[in-house]
Amino acid sequence: MTTKRGVDGLIKAGEIPLIKTLAKKYAPTRAKMKLLDQAAELAAAPDDVERAYMARELVQCTLPHSEPKGVNVWQRKSGWRSLVIQSGYDDKTGEHIGLPYGTIPRLLLFWLVTEANYKKNLPDLTDKQRRHIDLGRSLAAFMRAVGLNPETGGGKRGDARRLRVQMLRLFSSRITFQGTAEAEEAKGKIFRDMSVATEYDLWWDVKTPEQGTLFHSYLDLGEKFYEAITTMPVPFDLRALRMLSRSPLALDLYALLAYQAFGIVTNKRPPQFVSWSVLMRQLGTEISTPKNFKAKVQKELRKVRLAYPGLAVETIPGGLSISANRLAVPRKAAAGEGNDDEAAHPDPVKRLSKSHETLNRPTSKG
Repeated sequence: MTTKRGVDGLIKAGEIPLIKTLAKKYAPTRAKMKLLDQAAELAAAPDDVERAYMARELVQCTLPHSEPKGVNVWQRKSGWRSLVIQSGYDDKTGEHIGLPYGTIPRLLLFWLVTEANYKKNLPDLTDKQRRHIDLGRSLAAFMRAVGLNPETGGGKRGDARRLRVQMLRLFSSRITFQGTAEAEEAKGKIFRDMSVATEYDLWWDVKTPEQGTLFHSYLDLGEKFYEAITTMPVPFDLRALRMLSRSPLALDLYALLAYQAFGIVTNKRPPQFVSWSVLMRQLGTEISTPKNFKAKVQKELRKVRLAYPGLAVETIPGGLSISANRLAVPRKAAAGEGNDDEAAHPDPVKRLSKSHETLNRPTSKG
């Protein structure tokens, strides 16, 4: 192939084969540019936190990253405890629905836990009413509330269809935490039923997500799940979750590192060490080899550092060294103290719950 030359006989840099190859390989994608823009905004105002929450148990033991093949029961072990997920059953097909995996169930859980923590502070509600989460009439409005895009269409890879599939899997699954604990000369078996939903109704058309339905979609959170997510929820910055929403491993790493950094900062601890083997059991048992897991973690850590200003994570022999000079969510914001702070930076829990006004508003076609 002949390289084109200009009228003066010189070759334009963009026409040199090596330069063209490098430019194509390293050109910033739209996703990378969006990530950098979000990181710049967060770094410019690290204290303008938008709060979201997650249960500690689901920070320490996480959902599958990819779809478990050929199994209806899945387990992840962390320390003495195990997260066990059993697939729900479809009465229409007579088959198992499948197990929840990937980013969508994680975003759903962040949204549900945040909504539940807002409702627990509302006066004059019964326990059952606090566990009742209204999903609204419009799939499009709900998708936006959990950070998805209704404009990607209703095809197989569209967010609308993927959301519905993962909602059915998550809400239908039986989720338990199990483990064997020892204390002095005693040994015991620990079991907690942490299923997300005891009841749900879903009335959406994935082909027309903008169109409302005649019935409300809702779910009632499981009692033990509700108790766990509202007793001592772990706070996170919703802006960081948006930045990392394309990768389940990045979301898990951010949540775990932010959780550990809380103890480091508040107790003024020195850098903490986490071995690759421990981290792999917590976050990546389905990744084929320790070498692949290490490579994937190092790749996602670049994004996590951007999402958490003040976090210092270094790769050292055998694992990671974790330190931080600030909390992911400042103590004052995490506790919701101070009227001035609330006025300047409205609680995103309240903002998210206000989405019900949009969710429940009849559409022109409703």
